[in-house]
Amino acid sequence: MTQQKSETLPRQLALLRATEFHAALLEQQLIIPSEVRGCYGRGAVFEHILECFDALVMRCDEARLAEKMTFPPIVARRMIEELGYLESFPQLIGSIHSFFGSEAVAREMAGRAADGQRWEDLLDITEVMLLPAACYPVYPAFSGLLPNSGRTVTVKGWCYRHEPSDEPTRLQSFRMREFIRVGTPSVVEQWRDEWLLRGMALLSSLGLPVQRDVANDPFFGRNGRMLANSQREQRLKFEIMVPVIAQQPPTAICSFNWHQEHFTSKFNIRIEGGEGSTPAHTACLGFGLERVVLALLATHGLRLGDWPPEVLSTLRIDASLT
Repeated sequence: MTQQKSETLPRQLALLRATEFHAALLEQQLIIPSEVRGCYGRGAVFEHILECFDALVMRCDEARLAEKMTFPPIVARRMIEELGYLESFPQLIGSIHSFFGSEAVAREMAGRAADGQRWEDLLDITEVMLLPAACYPVYPAFSGLLPNSGRTVTVKGWCYRHEPSDEPTRLQSFRMREFIRVGTPSVVEQWRDEWLLRGMALLSSLGLPVQRDVANDPFFGRNGRMLANSQREQRLKFEIMVPVIAQQPPTAICSFNWHQEHFTSKFNIRIEGGEGSTPAHTACLGFGLERVVLALLATHGLRLGDWPPEVLSTLRIDASLT
């Protein structure tokens, strides 16, 4: 077997596994099909598992102490522009456009659609974009001078990234439970490291074969490769992974990012110090809620009745569903 074929075979097996897993999820009515790749509905059992896992996370002492915030799944276009997202991740953006025209133009638009023609050029840009990460709206709320102890916030929300795929763990629209810490560099790094251990322990308690590793964000282009290398070299991002579609590569279900001053410099977030104020640092951790559910289903089976009793008990799964 040639080197190229030997490298291609695991990918082919992973794609086969992804197709079979997706079909099984549909058959068990865990997910609901749609016409859009990377966009499916969630059945009652899938959603129950997701809610039970999120509740388990929120029962942690550190989670209960966090301030709770809720935001819509849209964000100001200006924020996306100012944060450099268009340069770093243009392949993932979701821009919201709407109709601002006259009745005549509206009739033209409807007529084009009825004839199967393109019509989106008759729309115009709005002031909002789809939210790419649940933590983004939190940072402006930190603006100004913070006490030396900093702040910790948690949010749960829908996110969008343009990654159409038939692979069931790669969704265009998904939910994240995120925790965001702002404080001095040492406090933020320690918080990140403690949550990394806490996340490993929590997911291991559910019988998941977790592993962790240094990672990088999917930066775009040639400059993006340099940013990704720098992120890995500085160990600014970690992921907790579980085999879902294939043993290699496993699927990331939880990630930890130390942003340093990326957000605080944009929103003038500072920390009180002994002789004035200093720039704050931020870090966040996010549980991919749909991915955690898929990891549990791939590990323990598609029927809750087949799951280990201790996992059902830890999650407080409704016994009537098993």
